[in-house]
Amino acid sequence: MIAGQGQALDLKWDNGAQGETAMIRIGLVVVALACSLAAPVQAQSAPDTADGRFTFHRTDDGFLRLDGRSGQVSLCQRRSAGWECQAVPDERAALEGEIARLQSDNANLKRELLSRNLPLPGGVKPEAFGRSDDRLQLPSDAELNRAMAFVEKVWKRMVEMIVTTQKDMMNKP
Repeated sequence: MIAGQGQALDLKWDNGAQGETAMIRIGLVVVALACSLAAPVQAQSAPDTADGRFTFHRTDDGFLRLDGRSGQVSLCQRRSAGWECQAVPDERAALEGEIARLQSDNANLKRELLSRNLPLPGGVKPEAFGRSDDRLQLPSDAELNRAMAFVEKVWKRMVEMIVTTQKDMMNKP
C-alpha cells in the first residue's frame, strides 16, 4: 500500500499476470515519455538544410553561408541573374601561413648564425636548437612521485576545507 494525498493506492506486484501487466504498462509509459522528450531535442539540433552541410545567417547584404564540412564562409547576395555566393577571405589561414613562413625563415637564420659560430640572440641555446632527433622526455619515477604527493596533499586539504565548511554550515542557526 502506498499512501498519497489522503488516498491509498494498492499495487499488486506479486500476483502473476496482474503484476506483469502493470510492469508492461509502466515500461510502455516510460518508453513513450522518452520518445516524446527525444523528438524536440532532435528537432532542435537538426540543421536548417536537409543534408546539414550549410548553415545560413541573414546579414544586411544578403546571407552568410557556412559550409559545415569545410568551414568555408561565403557571402550570398541576390543579383539580377539569381543568387551569387562569393567566398569570404579566410584571415586565419593567411595568418597561419605567414606564421609558418616566419618560423621557417627564423630557423634558417639561426642555422646560418650557428654555421658561422656566432651567438644566437634572445638566449636560445645552440644545443637545443639544431637537434633533429628531439625525443619526448618523460618524467622520472622520482618526479612522478613528487607530483603525486603534491596532488594528494592538495586533495586532502580541499576535502578538509569542504568538511569544515559543512560543519560550520550545520552549526549555524
